[in-house]
Amino acid sequence: METGIATTPFGRRPMSLAMLAAQNESREIPKGRVVDKWQVYRNLCEGKSIIAIGDRALAVLNALLSFYPDSELSEENGIIVFPSNAQLSLRAHGMPDSTLRRNLAELVDCGLVIRRDSPNGKRYARKGRGGEIEEAFGFSLAPLLARAQEFEAAAERVRADNRALRLMRERITLHRRDIQKLVEAAVEEDVPGDWGGLWRRFRAVVETIPRRARTAELEPIVADLAALRDD
Repeated sequence: METGIATTPFGRRPMSLAMLAAQNESREIPKGRVVDKWQVYRNLCEGKSIIAIGDRALAVLNALLSFYPDSELSEENGIIVFPSNAQLSLRAHGMPDSTLRRNLAELVDCGLVIRRDSPNGKRYARKGRGGEIEEAFGFSLAPLLARAQEFEAAAERVRADNRALRLMRERITLHRRDIQKLVEAAVEEDVPGDWGGLWRRFRAVVETIPRRARTAELEPIVADLAALRDD
């Protein structure tokens, strides 16, 4: 259950424009939108470098999602969970309270959840006579619903980058193998040519290959190796 009123944090926690923006964005969820909460979570895990969220904060988000009773997130089912820190800590594999609080704050700062604090700062749900939840105070998962497509795009971008990186590394491996075997064969069979000079140029290129590199850093190396192979 969500309201149209901006919810400010309890106590000394400051309110920020980023929090207000997250709340405003969450009010623009298309009517009837439903997403698989665990697919959204997997997309976040894959796209975490783009979303700029850490592993520990994602572990806390996993714990929060486990308190949402349905596998599909939707406004019709309510999107506020209200576990205590003690309950959250247990589901986050015994995460210390100070670490838990820090990572909850990171989730809020990244706009992945919204605090909906009660007047006394406690998390709970108020039920009606029929047992249905009339109002809840805790963490709203509305941003996950509102930004689901953004997270999917981030995950796909990371997958595409990883595919391109694998392709570059495969090309480097093939070029290195070809050059090494061709030079060895030429030397063994006394084929005329400056094979020593070619080998030194080859080793100079190989030594520039970083252990961890982005696709853009490997592209010129692939080009240099391809040119050497053609020589």
